Amino acid sequence: MTGQDAHATILALFRSAGDGFVSGAQISRALGVSRTAIWKKIEQLRLLGYAIEAVPSKGYRLQESPDLLLAAEVQAELGTERIGREVIYYAETDSTNLRAHELGKAGAEEGTVVLADRQTAGRGRLGRHWCSPGGVNLYASIVVRPPVAPRYASQMTFLSAAAVAQTVSETGGLTATVKWPNDVLVEGRKIAGLLNELDAETERIHYLVLGIGVNLNMQAGQFPDDLRYPATSLLLETGRRVSRLDFVRCLLRHMDRLYSLYLAQGFQPVLAAWQQYFHLVGCMVEVDCQNRRVVGCVQGLDSDGALLLELADGGRERVLAGDVRPL
Repeated sequence: MTGQDAHATILALFRSAGDGFVSGAQISRALGVSRTAIWKKIEQLRLLGYAIEAVPSKGYRLQESPDLLLAAEVQAELGTERIGREVIYYAETDSTNLRAHELGKAGAEEGTVVLADRQTAGRGRLGRHWCSPGGVNLYASIVVRPPVAPRYASQMTFLSAAAVAQTVSETGGLTATVKWPNDVLVEGRKIAGLLNELDAETERIHYLVLGIGVNLNMQAGQFPDDLRYPATSLLLETGRRVSRLDFVRCLLRHMDRLYSLYLAQGFQPVLAAWQQYFHLVGCMVEVDCQNRRVVGCVQGLDSDGALLLELADGGRERVLAGDVRPL
């Protein structure tokens, strides 16, 4: 049994005991190890931040848990159908998207979730750096294998954005909005960003990596000075820390529900969920399409998620990709 599996087993015993004690004999039977080995596992959990009381003749009792996204903690009472059936946690990694790509190529089952406490090379769209300090935010990547042609892969961005907006609104009591196509805002400031990456053939998706970064407990001084867009966190907006564990469980449940809906009914119900948080219809915007800029009034979204603009000359344009800035 690996160290992570042993920790998961001990934590499961603590959860089943409620506020009571778990005897050394119980743990010994569950792990199939000696009392000395149990003490070492308990010490490892204490080093991770778990407050564990030890009382002779009674055993061990969990008094307090750290805000860590360990697989066993995330999956406890998660109750999802697909998303989160497998959870992999890193205290530190370069990028959860890179780790998810490796798993996708190796045949990881659909719904595998990669989490990290800290990223050393977090990425945003167009290769931009994503600031990823430890202990404060959510850095997640999810492997899915939707049975659709690669040209529809961008639909998953709307799914992720809707799930994040719902979770931000529920856990923070805030009014979240979405910025087409892949940012989530609060009061006009970016609180989350998405980076979806594809591995596919001409007519078949091998897998999609749904990358999600959410600023949860980040302080103002932790944001870089060179941000392209004003940013915020749940802590800055509400004045209180949010449990990362509660947030990720809520997010995975919303992702699972929307993905099941997508598989059963297609893109339209997902787009409808996303549109509940889209507040730019009727507004003038400038869209940076890399090689040109388009200015127009937002008329809504096409059935495939393209942004529909009315131009100054009365013409209409479908925008498939670009950075939107309200005017």
